Amino acid sequence: MTSPKKLFIKTYGCQMNVYDSERMAEALKGYEQTDTPEDADMILLNTCHIREKAAEKVYSELGRYKPLKDARPDLKIGVAGCVAQAEGGEIMRRQPMVDLVVGPQSYHRLPEMEAKVLTGEKALDTDFPIDDKFEHLAARPKAARGPTAFLTVQEGCDKFCAFCVVPYTRGAEVSRPVDRILTEARDLVERGVREITLLGQNVNAYHGFGTDGSEATLAQLIWKLDKIDGLERIRFTTSHPNDMTDELIEAHGTCDKLMPYLHLPVQSGSDKILKRMNRSHTRDSYLKLIERIRDARPDILISGDFIVGFPEETDQDHADTLDIIREVNFGQGFSFKYSPRPGTPAAERPEVEAAVADARLQELQALIAHQQKAIQDTMLGRELDVLFEKPGKFEGQMMGKTGYLHAVHVKNCDLPRGAIARVRIIESVRNSLAGELVNK
Repeated sequence: MTSPKKLFIKTYGCQMNVYDSERMAEALKGYEQTDTPEDADMILLNTCHIREKAAEKVYSELGRYKPLKDARPDLKIGVAGCVAQAEGGEIMRRQPMVDLVVGPQSYHRLPEMEAKVLTGEKALDTDFPIDDKFEHLAARPKAARGPTAFLTVQEGCDKFCAFCVVPYTRGAEVSRPVDRILTEARDLVERGVREITLLGQNVNAYHGFGTDGSEATLAQLIWKLDKIDGLERIRFTTSHPNDMTDELIEAHGTCDKLMPYLHLPVQSGSDKILKRMNRSHTRDSYLKLIERIRDARPDILISGDFIVGFPEETDQDHADTLDIIREVNFGQGFSFKYSPRPGTPAAERPEVEAAVADARLQELQALIAHQQKAIQDTMLGRELDVLFEKPGKFEGQMMGKTGYLHAVHVKNCDLPRGAIARVRIIESVRNSLAGELVNK
C-alpha cells in the first residue's frame, strides 16, 4: 500500500486564511498534513498582504526552503493567498524554485495545478474566476473536529480604504449562497463543532440568496444558524461600521447564541485622517453606533483596529485616536504602524517619521493593554459559561473561552473538549483568566 504524500502549509494573516488553508488541504487529495517542512512532499505558503513588507517576508521564507529543494528536486513548493495574487509571476521570476502560484479566488483549481507541476511544468493562476470556488471544492471530510471552527460566508471588499490592498487581491464583495453555508454549518456541528465564527473581509455586508430566490442579510443568516441543534455559539468578524444595520444590532440583544463580542475597526479617531483613509464614517458616527450597540447589549465587549502614523497624521490626530479609545473603552485592540502598500492611494503620500510613528504605536498599545486588563479584571467573581477547547499545560487542566472571548484555564477539570460549563472566575492574569467549576 502506497503511503500518502505529505503536505506542509504555513498560514499567515487573518482567520480567513486559516479557513482557506483548511480548504486547500482538503482539495489536495492524496496528501496528509505534516507539521514540519522537512517531511513534506509539497510546501504551500498561504500568504497575507496586510502587514509591512509582506512580499519580502515571503521571499525570505522561500529562501529558507531552498536547501530542501536542492536536496530533493521533486519537492513541490507553492505560494497562495494575497501576496500570490499581488505578485503573480514575479514570484516565480525571483524564486525559480517555486512550482505553483495561486490566488485566493482560484485555490479550487489546485488539483489541476498539482497535476501540471508533477509533469515538471510551472502552474500560475491568479484570475478572478466567474465560477464560485466553493461550489467546485470537494465535500468536506467527515473527520472529527475541535469545538470551534471558522466558516467563510463573504469575500472581497468594495470600500477601497486608501491604505488597503484587499479590494485588489480579494476582489469585489461576494456572498456565498445561504443554503451552502447552512449545509456546511450542519456538517461542522455533526463533526463536533459547537461554536462557529462567520468570516468575511466585510462580513456584515453579507447579502446571500437561497435556492428559492429568497434573500438573507447577515442578521437573517444568524437567525437561520440559530436553529441548528448542537450549534451553541455564533460569532462574526470582521465588520465595517457602515454595514452595522438595525437588525444586526438587534440580533446582538435578542439572539442568545450570538456571543457578546464585536470586532468593529475604527482605525483612527480623527475625522481628518478618517477622510484621508476613505473610511466613509466619522468619529461621531462611530461613537453613536457604539452607543446603539451597547443599548441593545450592555455587556458587549468591543474590539477594534487602529492604524498610527498614517500619512499627514499630526500629534493632534493621534491625540484624537487616544481620546476615542478612552471614550469607547475597548476590551481588545489590534494596532499597527502604517506601512504603504504599492498601488493604494495612500502609498503616494508623504510618510510620518518612523520614530514618531513608533512612539505613537507604543503609547496607543499601552492604553489598549490597560483597558483590556481593566475589563478582564471586571470578570473576577462572576460565573460565566466556558466552552472548553483543549487541555492546559498542567495535568487535569482545561482551557476554554468565555462568551467575551477571554481565555480561561481551569484546574481539576475532567470535562471533555466541547463541553460548556459554568465557571467562577477567581484570578485575572495577563491575557487570560483562571476559574473553578461551579457545582462540580
